[in-house]
Amino acid sequence: MQAWFESVANKFEMAFVTGDRWKLYFSGLGMTLEIAFFAAILGMIIGTIVALMKLSTNKKGKKTIWARIANAYIDVIRGTPSVLQLLIMWFIIMKSCKNGVLVAVLSFGINSGAYVAEIVRAGILAVDKGQNEAGRSLGLSKTQTMIYIILPQAIKNVLPPIGNEFIVLLKETAIVGYVSLTDLTRTASQISSRTYEAFMPLIGAAVIYFVIIKILTVLLDKLERRLRKGDSR
Repeated sequence: MQAWFESVANKFEMAFVTGDRWKLYFSGLGMTLEIAFFAAILGMIIGTIVALMKLSTNKKGKKTIWARIANAYIDVIRGTPSVLQLLIMWFIIMKSCKNGVLVAVLSFGINSGAYVAEIVRAGILAVDKGQNEAGRSLGLSKTQTMIYIILPQAIKNVLPPIGNEFIVLLKETAIVGYVSLTDLTRTASQISSRTYEAFMPLIGAAVIYFVIIKILTVLLDKLERRLRKGDSR
């Protein structure tokens, strides 16, 4: 038993202590959070615009060309793997760009936008139709009613699922090693190759992911409870 503990201690030291390798994990984590954060912001912007496009109708109640474009975008993005989208962005669309972070943010932001669009669309449709009629009866245009009445109420509905989308996005960034970015996952892989020991570096990275996501989950739960209290007043 003592030999086993000594072996584990040695592996831990090689994976985290020797050469201050723990700093590499935090550097990789910083890269992961940076990409996820900016991709989430881009995804929310794209998703909101696409959701409004998808809900757009003409005077006869038929879908506009914008709605069809939004549908096509969502179908393509949701129907293809995110790793392929990242590779297409890196090797084809932005082939001349050597900024891997920018490529990753654009790729994940566009990917997230398709899912956020459906979340926002569902949030808007969840708002009582009477709110739209009330806005129009006050003399507001269709656009003004959407901006000042519908969207503020829809935001309350979509915040929790958008938070969950950010958690999913955070985990999806583990594939950025394909474009030569050293995120948390790639850091663990590199240390494994140096120490010839995969268990401790990979488990360490998994624990870091778990802690970050657990913190985000707790914060989301608190947000949901606060929103429910606001609804019950």
